[in-house]
Amino acid sequence: MLFDIEINNQPVSAKRGETIKNVLDRIGINVPTLCYLNGFTPTGGCRMCVVEVDGATELVPSCSHPVTEWMKIRTHSPRVLKARKVLVELLLASHHDDCLYCDRNGMCGLQNLAAEMDIRERKYHGKRQHIQVDRACQSIVRDPAKCVLCGRCIRVCDEVMGVSAIDVIGRGCDSKIGTTYNKGLNINTCVKCGQCIMVCPTGALSEKSQLQSVLEALNNPEVYPVIQFSPAVPASVGEDLNIKASKDILNLLRAALKKMGFRQVFDLSMAADLTIMEEAAEFVERMKNRDKLPMLTSCCPSWVKFLETGYPDMLPKLSGCASPQQMMGRLIKNNITSAAGQKAENIFVVSVMPCTAKKYEADTDRMKDGTTRMVDAVITTRELIKLIRMLGIDFSSLEPEAGATHFGIRSSAGNLFGISGGHLEGLLRSISFLMSGQELSSLKISELRGLKGRKEARIKIGKVIFNVAAVSGLANARVLMEEIKTGRDDFSIIEVMACPNGCINGGGQKLNSDEKNIRSRMKAIYDVDEEEIIRVAHKNPAIVDLYERFLAKPGSDRSKELLYVNRTKTAAE
Repeated sequence: MLFDIEINNQPVSAKRGETIKNVLDRIGINVPTLCYLNGFTPTGGCRMCVVEVDGATELVPSCSHPVTEWMKIRTHSPRVLKARKVLVELLLASHHDDCLYCDRNGMCGLQNLAAEMDIRERKYHGKRQHIQVDRACQSIVRDPAKCVLCGRCIRVCDEVMGVSAIDVIGRGCDSKIGTTYNKGLNINTCVKCGQCIMVCPTGALSEKSQLQSVLEALNNPEVYPVIQFSPAVPASVGEDLNIKASKDILNLLRAALKKMGFRQVFDLSMAADLTIMEEAAEFVERMKNRDKLPMLTSCCPSWVKFLETGYPDMLPKLSGCASPQQMMGRLIKNNITSAAGQKAENIFVVSVMPCTAKKYEADTDRMKDGTTRMVDAVITTRELIKLIRMLGIDFSSLEPEAGATHFGIRSSAGNLFGISGGHLEGLLRSISFLMSGQELSSLKISELRGLKGRKEARIKIGKVIFNVAAVSGLANARVLMEEIKTGRDDFSIIEVMACPNGCINGGGQKLNSDEKNIRSRMKAIYDVDEEEIIRVAHKNPAIVDLYERFLAKPGSDRSKELLYVNRTKTAAE
């Protein structure tokens, strides 16, 4: 039901159930917020979005206050602006003044608000907390002194990820956001996904940077630096550098990485193709034996950690395959660079991932050979963009460079790994070929595409129909795991990605992304799938050659030795 209200002396149509902020967003009037998250039930906690309403004695938070008929609202009156300015000044009173050294300098919500309110001096002086920075986690750094208690991280960790690794501890003026027993992120239920970083408005949460070790490797003549990047990275880099996101900038990125000094550049889509082949063989074997079904994908380390801590009885259903990052790391150190006359101990393997959890994965004991790491450093998409700017790489002056090695060949099936549902879509293409000798009637599986957090499909291969599912956001995964625990047994394969919509929205991606960014990255990957000549992993000549020369066949003893994970080693190690 529509009715009229008045905003800043202008008539506006509103409908019952909308909040004031809903209407303001629709008509293009911006009010500042700190605690508000689109799509979440508003709390009105930070009070930054207050507006003046005729008849109300107090200012009201626009994010949580519903509109009513004939309401008269002023969004930027002198009283409102003064209140907002005081709120920011009070937050700054005890905030650390280390903006020049802060990871969020130039991208900080509090810094932006101070500039917006034209705050140029410290009006209030509060007691500054000197709290030890939490560096216990391999992926995430937590600096509680920079926290503004907006609660965004708590809500995402609880409602989207279903993990609840952080919460408010203490009472009153002693309240702060902390971890279980206040002992650090590494010893609680944290799955290292980095979604808390994505919503934090300040520098209270950031990824643990490995840029310095990468720079040292690039400048050490005794080291042979190589780099591999995730399928979700190219479109995101193009987006940040103002290159049209729907364009595949893969070859420009290769040229930039070579110019930085990396001796070889590898597209992890090729390793994703290898993962598809091994998982397909593993699934066919499980179907033959009617054992350990449904098969659960194992490429996302946050999901694996979630399963280990919350559903250890489900671990036998997890695929035994290592992630594409670790597969490629092993191949580089055991096969590829040795062919170039390099010794494994001289190789420095860098991964560029849209994910903070890959830092954690690369550091776990089960991803090492003794003391040797298969991946020496993992940097996020954000860190790569910093490196590009630090080294003065100008994309407009680069000539695109195709894959320089045989291992640069990929199929679009491997490239789909960046999207929720894409891993499963690419996998089913090769499962069909292995089981029936034929391709799927349509390589595009529409039911597995889109932004839904849970997608299901019924796929006919030969005479058999398989029920499959793809979920993103661990809260959705928890619901599905509970269904399986309580008796649901009709799924054959389940793909799980911890981050909502998959790696294109990973915890290492560009900050302050919105649905438009996500859709653009998704479109860029699907466009590649439509345009690529090779669309199935089993027709990738690099994969075919690798099996003929080195691995024998998918699921072979050599494959299991090199490309699988010993699940008896736990993340606790």
